[in-house]
Amino acid sequence: MYTHDYQIITAGTPAAQATGALIMLHGRGGTARSIITLAGDLAAGTLAIFAPQATNNSWYPYSFMANEADNQPALNSALDVLNRLVKQVSATGINKENIYFLGFSQGACLTLEYMARNADRYGGAVAFTGGLIGQSLNVANYTGDFENTPILLTTGDPDPHVPVTRVEESLAVLENMGAYLTSRIYKGRPHTILPDEIELANQLIFSK
Repeated sequence: MYTHDYQIITAGTPAAQATGALIMLHGRGGTARSIITLAGDLAAGTLAIFAPQATNNSWYPYSFMANEADNQPALNSALDVLNRLVKQVSATGINKENIYFLGFSQGACLTLEYMARNADRYGGAVAFTGGLIGQSLNVANYTGDFENTPILLTTGDPDPHVPVTRVEESLAVLENMGAYLTSRIYKGRPHTILPDEIELANQLIFSK
């Protein structure tokens, strides 16, 4: 098993001049540099962009619906990377309500898990094909109040990695924690990000 080095790629507007920050999380087999290329399609031109790189290009070794213990210590290490990064961003003077998150697939799962364990008023979040992590959801892990933080969660039906049932479970947990949710389920969509999903992210999350 493995833990993660703290490797962060930056892009976008320098933090000192930025209106906020966008933390982007790549999926299994992806890279920080590959997920950052997506920023060119987002209405995020005034944001400082931070993308951490997972060791072995994977945030945790097994399915996000495996027993949580099987994905340790990589999962806790990944959550620690995010916690450290949020503190780093906050230290630049960017408040949490101006911090945004975006993840795809495994990165979307990690995004949602981190946010649910550290709920607060953030700028917003986009989870392209993901859900909360664990064989079953341990709601005792999830604390705080999102205070109407907008969150967009999209997926395909069926998706080879993320069952719609887990997406629905995750939406219920996040709603109970005060998130302002939008979800889209695309019938027959492959494991990818559609232009329509990008457009929704821009309309609902990055429009301010």
